[in-house]
Amino acid sequence: MGAGVRIAYLHPGSVPSLYANSVHAMRMCDAFAQAGHEVTLYTAPGTYTVDDPHAYYGVRHHFSVTTVPSPDYSPTGYRARAERVRSLLTRDPPDLIYGHDLYALTAAAGVAPLIYETHRLRDDPNTLRIEEHLLRDTPPARIVVITHALGRDYRRAYGHLGTLPIVVAPEAAEESRPPTCPQSLPSMPGRPDVPNIGYVGHLYEGRGIDLILTLADRLPAFDFHLVGGAPEDLARWRKQGWSANAYFHGHRAPGVVPTYYPLFDVVLAPYQAKVYTAGGHCETGRWASPMKLFEYMAYGRAIIASDLPVLREILQDGVNCLLRPPDDPNAWADAVTHLVTDAVLGRSLGDAARQQFLHRHTWRHRANLVLAGLDTTGVAATR
Repeated sequence: MGAGVRIAYLHPGSVPSLYANSVHAMRMCDAFAQAGHEVTLYTAPGTYTVDDPHAYYGVRHHFSVTTVPSPDYSPTGYRARAERVRSLLTRDPPDLIYGHDLYALTAAAGVAPLIYETHRLRDDPNTLRIEEHLLRDTPPARIVVITHALGRDYRRAYGHLGTLPIVVAPEAAEESRPPTCPQSLPSMPGRPDVPNIGYVGHLYEGRGIDLILTLADRLPAFDFHLVGGAPEDLARWRKQGWSANAYFHGHRAPGVVPTYYPLFDVVLAPYQAKVYTAGGHCETGRWASPMKLFEYMAYGRAIIASDLPVLREILQDGVNCLLRPPDDPNAWADAVTHLVTDAVLGRSLGDAARQQFLHRHTWRHRANLVLAGLDTTGVAATR
């Protein structure tokens, strides 16, 4: 794609919200704006109020945010919201429509070229019908998926439609920023002179939280910090109890989360073979590309991650991380101890991870990748 174009980004969720999909949408819009495009994000109203969503998410470039409410959380409500989005786009057509919102993308077909991004195979009859209609009758210019595993599954699922124009673009992260002053670093509970082992992310089933708490039990000389988690998930873990050297920090604004990374000696990505989204509604472990993993890489942290095929698309044991079986606490305890005691190895792995991140996994790189070679000049010329 050449000069900057006008992009309408269709997000089915809310901004702000506690969910990772809102971070993804804001970061992608930020990266498109950084690349010189004029971006408008169409999103549902936030589930809570913040003064400035750009500051809350820590994005650096301004873009417009248009909220479009849904009458209710039903297929009928989603279709009504999608028609409202189409009406807004028709009044002032963009050069390109990009997004995850199946209802709104299908409704807006014909207004401008479409790019459909998806992070999992659909599994309910209603959205399967909508997706089949979109791919068959109003095919997008391309489909963006986050892993090669998901791309292969889409080709198998929709092989009857011919060759799908699939682009594999893993999740990404913002380039690391040094703290503006010591006061900007978070206040950390725990002991001042022991290694800090970190985890950043949600506390859903399949994220390996029980493994982290097992490690805290087995390694009392280290402090374990878990950053993130909705209130209901925190309450669930509180009922189970944990060791005195494990600290749950709860949800933090996305713009604040990066201030934790410099404080961690080792970071953990203990994803299980089955990883679930909020409320356990969707299982996505086969296709996962966790944003927090790329944030670990951006800050050059020493990473221990689960040895899963989908994570091996990004990670290489002994090169940019240590990979361990997700169901082997002994192997994880040994790996944590090894990285804490061998600072040279930890720095080597962290440096390799950061270099890979800088060359392949920034949001700007991802924005360029998903738009590469796309021609919208015909649309722009006819407006």
